[in-house]
Amino acid sequence: MFDIIKDTVLDSVRLLPFLFIAFLIIEFFEHKLKDKSKKVISKSKKFGPLVGSILGIFPQCGFSVIATNFYITRIISLGTLISIYLSTSDEMLPILLSEKVPLIEIVKILFIKIFISMLIGIIIDILLSKKEKRKIQKEELDCEICHDEHCGCEKSILKSAVFHTAKTLFFILVVSFFLNIVFHYIDSEILSKTFMKNNIFAPFLTSLIGLIPSCGASIMITELFLNEVINFSSLIAGLLTGSGVAILLLFKQNKNKKENLLILLLVYLIGSISGVVLELIRLLIG
Repeated sequence: MFDIIKDTVLDSVRLLPFLFIAFLIIEFFEHKLKDKSKKVISKSKKFGPLVGSILGIFPQCGFSVIATNFYITRIISLGTLISIYLSTSDEMLPILLSEKVPLIEIVKILFIKIFISMLIGIIIDILLSKKEKRKIQKEELDCEICHDEHCGCEKSILKSAVFHTAKTLFFILVVSFFLNIVFHYIDSEILSKTFMKNNIFAPFLTSLIGLIPSCGASIMITELFLNEVINFSSLIAGLLTGSGVAILLLFKQNKNKKENLLILLLVYLIGSISGVVLELIRLLIG
């Protein structure tokens, strides 16, 4: 057990400088784009899914939460909301950067997520375009997640980067410790079978993990992929459903519970089916 703890701490601490640099860069662009992103997404109208899928890729503090608020007040369409949920990957990007994953691999993941998010969002809006639009409410909700966390996003880039680095490092420690125990006591082949690696139905499992309303979900999915417990298709499936706390806020703020459940089911099915399709393509290509 001592060796497991030591390895977990050393491996996590090793990521610290790279994780901090990644978050510092991300925070810089977030501060530059945050207000513009709000304006762009609120005025995008029929181009909402395209704009939302691209903006959602950047792990901006509370962006999927902002999108949730915009949808509740009917500033954006359902297709735009879904595209943002699907493209959001929470802490995936900084972890991949800190782990020095090849840039081409990162770009491939981001491109696939953008493409699926955009395509699904456009299809949803086309299907709903003939229905009567709901009345848009005038009030705009605040991104209360960031305020509750007191991460300092609105004031200091450095403070915000330190906060998110510490928070992510904590989750990495917890997830890595859990996985290291599992890896130590369970044979890797058994573990791969548990997560159904290379099984066409595996995406249904990772998509379910992705729905957990915490950045820990995206961290676990990313770590499982890096440790070769799940394959690429399952990674994409889990990351497509990993919108962080946004779904939780949707259930909290939106009074239409039936609609919330339908959105949750839609996100889960899209993530799962997308993973299955990618796995089928992999099997066909060989």
